[in-house]
Amino acid sequence: MKVTCFSSFTFAYLNRARVLYSTLRKFHPDWNLVALITDEPPPGFRFDPASEPFDQVVYAQDLGIPDFKAWLFKHDVVEVCTAVKGPFLHQACATDADVVIYLDPDTALFSSLSPLLELLAANDILLTPHLVDANTDHQAIFDNDLSASRTGIFNLGFVAVKAGGEGARFGQWWNDRLLEFCYDDIPMGLFVDQKWCDHVPALFDKVKVVRDPGYNVASWNLSQRQVAIGRDGAIIVNGSPLRFWHFTKLGPTGDAMTKRYAGDNHAVYEIWRWYKEQVAAASETAIPERYWAYGVYGDGTPITKAHRLIWRDRADLRARFPDPFSVAGGGYLGWLMDEGLAERPAA
Repeated sequence: MKVTCFSSFTFAYLNRARVLYSTLRKFHPDWNLVALITDEPPPGFRFDPASEPFDQVVYAQDLGIPDFKAWLFKHDVVEVCTAVKGPFLHQACATDADVVIYLDPDTALFSSLSPLLELLAANDILLTPHLVDANTDHQAIFDNDLSASRTGIFNLGFVAVKAGGEGARFGQWWNDRLLEFCYDDIPMGLFVDQKWCDHVPALFDKVKVVRDPGYNVASWNLSQRQVAIGRDGAIIVNGSPLRFWHFTKLGPTGDAMTKRYAGDNHAVYEIWRWYKEQVAAASETAIPERYWAYGVYGDGTPITKAHRLIWRDRADLRARFPDPFSVAGGGYLGWLMDEGLAERPAA
């Protein structure tokens, strides 16, 4: 069975992606590992794909998205890195792959994912919900249950599909939705790529909700998952092998939420310590923190979320400035300055 496994990220997340792909390579050396990058290498950083733990690099601009730069400008970095997942998955289903799997760059494997391939013998689409056990504590309900209700029942840091049948039909549908409606706009019922997948069990057949607690362990479900490390180093979650952990919001926020729900479960802190060490070892000083090539205009001026929203909502501006990144002749940035919506540089 030929498996294509991909992740979507920018160079600021290359360190996390390296950890993910290294663990994938450890347990699945025969899988085709693809890095989907919506970015350009930062100045001074020499990116050599041949020395990376993945097999192939696909840049988002090569996915054939019409008017790519104008389309990209409508999105912030999180929105666009999730939006491109649909087109890639859809196109990967048309290759010689039998199975296509997506994993977020801030995940890491701790044991084989082969049971997923067994599930795909009888199913075409696999999803993992944020929660597989009901919370009873009021704070946990507020933090986790209500959050999942707002942002989506399923966590799209993982999805796996059979490349034909309902899996391919899902790929086409997800492609179409994400090209047009992949925004972080919860009041409008949108949370990037994720909220859309609440519809999947209703719209598609052969959908399997993976309720095994060893998959997609994260701060949002630690309140109901007990983690233990055996003398042999094997990690067990509620009696099941830990398959992969989702290290969301690495830093103070992730630390706070993990501490809140891990409590005195010391195995959790040991796993987080290991992950932080791995990410640090995979980091590059030549990549600035939060770097993103598409986060600035052509002259280096930062692009604000408000600028993107105006562009997204105004067809006249999109027609007038077909390349919103360009500052030639003033460009879209010049228009914003004229309208008092962006500051002019100090003289």
